[in-house]
Amino acid sequence: MVMQPVLEICAADDFALWPIGEHESYGYLVLNGKLTPAEVGTAVMRIADCNNFEPEEEHGPCPTDPLGTFLHGLLTMPDLFAAGGFRVTDNATDTVFAEPGCCNGLETWRDWLEVLDGTGCCYFGHAPSSMAERVGERVRLTLDAYAEKDSPVIELPVDQVRMLVTGAQRDLQSFLSLAGSWAEQHLLAQTAAVTAALARALDLAPTQ
Repeated sequence: MVMQPVLEICAADDFALWPIGEHESYGYLVLNGKLTPAEVGTAVMRIADCNNFEPEEEHGPCPTDPLGTFLHGLLTMPDLFAAGGFRVTDNATDTVFAEPGCCNGLETWRDWLEVLDGTGCCYFGHAPSSMAERVGERVRLTLDAYAEKDSPVIELPVDQVRMLVTGAQRDLQSFLSLAGSWAEQHLLAQTAAVTAALARALDLAPTQ
């Protein structure tokens, strides 16, 4: 069983502010510390684009240059969004048991901790409506709780899910470190601000 942080990707064929990879819309990019520079560029582009709308006036005037305009929302808004979440797959059968749905964001990944230590139940967006629910000393994962037909379901020990969440968090932190190094090469003037914004968008401690 594997749990991975995934970012929902939208194609951006006309994007030219920095190099990005080729990806089809509505696929997922797995975030970790092993991405190529082009893949990191894609991820940063997507997270910035998720927040690319006019902030409130108190966040300051929007720059007029293309790069400043594109990054303005990411760098100034207090509440950021990164479309995606943690995906759980049986790597022996390729069966998916949890996948982030529409409106779910990576910034809510700590909901998994709520399943383990809090209310014991959480949904991860819709279409599909994946659900994790603690049942005693096990966690039940349902790919689509509202599916008209049977949905893939599995129960895993709480300790195993905790290890999976820890591993996915580590992958997310590794991506953030990699993105900081990437920013030094492609966004030198905004490296610190972009890295700090990515940390907020992923609900992680800033890299040192």
